[in-house]
Amino acid sequence: MNRSEPRRDAVARLLLACVLLSSAVACRQQADAPLAAQAVATQAGDAPAQAEPASVDPLPSWRDGANKQAIIDYVSAAVVDGGPGHVPPEARFAIFDNDGTLWAEQPIVQLEFVGARVAEAAKRDPDVASDPAVKALAAKNLAFFQGKDGEKHAMALLALVSSGMSPDTYASEVDAFFASARHPTLDVPYRQTTYKPMIELLQYLRANGFQTWIGSGGGIDFMRPISSEFYGIPPEQVIGSSGSYDVELVDGKVEVLKSVRTGVVNDHEGKVAGLLAHAGKVPVFVAGNVRSGGDVPQLMYSQASPHPSFQLLVNHDDAEREFAYQEDDGASLAAAEAGGWHVVSIRDDWEQVFTDP
Repeated sequence: MNRSEPRRDAVARLLLACVLLSSAVACRQQADAPLAAQAVATQAGDAPAQAEPASVDPLPSWRDGANKQAIIDYVSAAVVDGGPGHVPPEARFAIFDNDGTLWAEQPIVQLEFVGARVAEAAKRDPDVASDPAVKALAAKNLAFFQGKDGEKHAMALLALVSSGMSPDTYASEVDAFFASARHPTLDVPYRQTTYKPMIELLQYLRANGFQTWIGSGGGIDFMRPISSEFYGIPPEQVIGSSGSYDVELVDGKVEVLKSVRTGVVNDHEGKVAGLLAHAGKVPVFVAGNVRSGGDVPQLMYSQASPHPSFQLLVNHDDAEREFAYQEDDGASLAAAEAGGWHVVSIRDDWEQVFTDP
């Protein structure tokens, strides 16, 4: 045997090992690349989550039909880079009304919170008892709070019962209310009056890089303490009607107390002003509901986006499982028809209405 043959065999084996090692490293790098890309993609949303495999139904509480398919088609197209329905990650901004869109609004939860407190204030001050909003609340005249000035009246009551409180004290009062209060007719904690299909929709949007916000006529300080727990939406992404604050320097410290004065009412056209003041951009996905026409401007404004947009309007037409009510003038449904929005029927589109216990 030639003396050089063992050496040649050793060199050949060494070269083969190097090739195999290089291939393994390259394969590992290829395997890691999609995971790294996915990690970057989740940073565009406000609650990082992995997108569901195509075989998993992202909206299991929605009945199969045109509206469910339209949502899935929109979101699926939004994330395809270079496709006709693509929405850049920085533009994936979704905003939802709260009352009647994310949870039941019959009766208005905020008014349940202020009810007993207003009654106590009215006993102390006769002028409070003569206020039209106080009288309407005492008489359970909820129609008074459903017109165009309804949110303004509700905010006035909220300011009345919270004036003189620090923001932390008020947040504690809200926490205590939700810890014990139950819906007067459904007889469940208010946490269980959130709509399961809408919670799934929020999660589905976030899993695909959308930021989800609340843009509601309700009190901002009333919603922020529970927004993370109920909806997975951080407090800083909640827009709502707001009161005023009395701020003073006392003994070298800043003292902040809630004022009896009302501030901004985030309803009707005010919703557009509010989202621009807080978020500074046009939403591409907006959800509202039929009640007073208060969500119409926010829904219409999303159609000004240069990117593909989606407008969703919840129609309360299920008296058996939820509540059935309409607007006297039909403004929201008329706007939906004119704008080509997606009208969601609680009766027909939702397999399950409320969140599980």
